[in-house]
Amino acid sequence: MLVKHLGMADYLATWQAMQTFTANRTAETPDELWILQHPPVYTMGLNGKPEHLPQNVQIPVVKIDRGGQITYHGPGQIVAYLLIDLKRKGIGVRELVTAMEQSVKALLSSYHIQSENLQNAPGVYVDGKKIAALGLRIKHGCSYHGLSLNVDMDLSPFLAINPCGYPGLEVTQTSELGIGDSIDLITTRLVSAIEQTLG
Repeated sequence: MLVKHLGMADYLATWQAMQTFTANRTAETPDELWILQHPPVYTMGLNGKPEHLPQNVQIPVVKIDRGGQITYHGPGQIVAYLLIDLKRKGIGVRELVTAMEQSVKALLSSYHIQSENLQNAPGVYVDGKKIAALGLRIKHGCSYHGLSLNVDMDLSPFLAINPCGYPGLEVTQTSELGIGDSIDLITTRLVSAIEQTLG
């Protein structure tokens, strides 16, 4: 899997790049893992409902083609996009979702932090607070979009929405859990966890 570090990248341009990559890939195209951060943006999935939208905020809302409801991306959050040929790899969507969750849980476990999954609420949680969100799109057997991990960011924009469609759902981040490592180091460890989990 080819890992690309894209730095701080515009959301819309990145989404369009993922679509183009997926549309143009062939059976020989290597899988890629894109690691980046986004300027402040809300993204609304295919199942998004108007009541979950933010009210009277200056942050843009982009309606996109992944599953799920609404979430927030911003500086201080690691975003990992998994562009994988699932048919070639011999795994299904559920297995990929599980692998993403397990990658985050393995990372947190390496810092001695216990995390969990909640039924009917994809993502990773610590003490009931969401620390990582997941969302995928599968086209022609290939995935794009991926996961986001809150590291050291302004969490207040989450207060303006129902995160992932759950009113009152609290969010947290690694910096609030006693992890003092830099976002660069945590990124390195997350990439390693994803690579190990996906083989």
